[in-house]
Amino acid sequence: MRRVGQAQPLYTIKMAAKVPAVFVVLLWGIAAFWSIAVSSFAIDLDETFKDNREDEIWLVDFYAPWCGHCKKLEPIWDEVAAEMFTSGSPIKVGKMDATIYAGVASQFGVRGYPTIKLLKGDLAYNYRGPRTKEDIIEFAGRVSGPLVRSLSSQQLFDHWQKRHPVFFVYVGGESPLKEKFFEVASELIVYTYFFSASEDALPEDVSVQELPAVLVFKDGTYYTYDEYEDGDLSSWVTKERFLGYIHIDGFALYELAETGKLVVVAVIDSKNSSEAHTSLKAITHEVATAYREQFHRNFQFGHIDGADYINSVIMDEVIVPSIVVLNTSNQQYFIPETAIESIEDLIKFINDIMEGSAQAQGGDSFYYRVRRLLYDGKSTILSVFKTSPLLGCFLFGLPLGVISIMCYGIWTADGEYEPEEGELLQNEAIEQGDAEASDEEKEENNDERHKVDNGVKESSKEHKDEELEEKSMVEKKRD
Repeated sequence: MRRVGQAQPLYTIKMAAKVPAVFVVLLWGIAAFWSIAVSSFAIDLDETFKDNREDEIWLVDFYAPWCGHCKKLEPIWDEVAAEMFTSGSPIKVGKMDATIYAGVASQFGVRGYPTIKLLKGDLAYNYRGPRTKEDIIEFAGRVSGPLVRSLSSQQLFDHWQKRHPVFFVYVGGESPLKEKFFEVASELIVYTYFFSASEDALPEDVSVQELPAVLVFKDGTYYTYDEYEDGDLSSWVTKERFLGYIHIDGFALYELAETGKLVVVAVIDSKNSSEAHTSLKAITHEVATAYREQFHRNFQFGHIDGADYINSVIMDEVIVPSIVVLNTSNQQYFIPETAIESIEDLIKFINDIMEGSAQAQGGDSFYYRVRRLLYDGKSTILSVFKTSPLLGCFLFGLPLGVISIMCYGIWTADGEYEPEEGELLQNEAIEQGDAEASDEEKEENNDERHKVDNGVKESSKEHKDEELEEKSMVEKKRD
């Protein structure tokens, strides 16, 4: 037994020091192995992919190596591939460098980077949602399955309702409305779920007045499609596929543009728990839910965290918190002249917009298009330098350097050459010699001219003498 104060053996101290180091190395090795294993689940595709994929379902990321958004998506994409593999999904996950295999990418309709597509048979579905693992996997599962799923019981209905906040249900037998419902499902399956059910499979609190019918379930209730009031079914589904009040970001605002609605945005700071921020969000939410029948056909409600994105949309600075109403169809926006402090204030402001008395700002006129072009160009340049400084220097520094060299060459070519003193003396001597030579040549030319003139005079004199002789002989003959 070791006594108090007795020194420990040296090897014991060394072993105790080595244990944490070995543990750290072991963890590092496991992490490195897992990283390599995860990345190996996403298959690198080449030009043979289009002809060899047969009837398999593929989820493909078309990327460019220099794209900043593609680099952000890469680790998420590896996680998606690993999740699909470990869950036993029939969907294969791949990735293709669209800059190397541009021909294959163009055949699939790739126009930008990154582009995520689910390929099923001859169909190709574009993914346009948030680039998160959960959203991408949910999209793949929805689109890879049947266009319209069957709900055979209330238990199955409750199961789907708990998992999905918005979905559409056709109730009834064979009809033209059912055919139209399947057509809309084939078009909009990338955004939401479509089901068919008998009336018995619906919850007891759901009442269908007339069959066949199409219902949307969201916000804890349901709404029925009315062809006379809501118009085209596809347009109605596009407008109703969002919750009444949503969290808005760049992807959501892009998708909301397809609805044709004006977007009422509460610009707040979610980290700020002051009454001004929480109250404005609550007011917007209350108007969206309590006044749905009055506004839902023309307005979509939500909030956005921070003002950076809104500032980029309107090319101006907004106060946080505040209300901004965006018209995504013509790039106009509305800002209230006074702060929104109650439900009545917001309702009045929305009514003013509907009546045309609220002043619209922005738009898509020539002035704002030029301004937008310059603003987007500036933002793109700053983004390139921020994500990849070396690439930015190459893309923008090289042309500027070439232009600078050309300008320098033009500027120096217009300047006068000033010879040195020795060269001046030499040039003067050459000029003096040339002048003397030219004088001698002038004298010689003058002598030749005199000779020619004398010759001409002599010849003319001889010619006159001959004429006189001929005249005299003629006169003698006459005599």
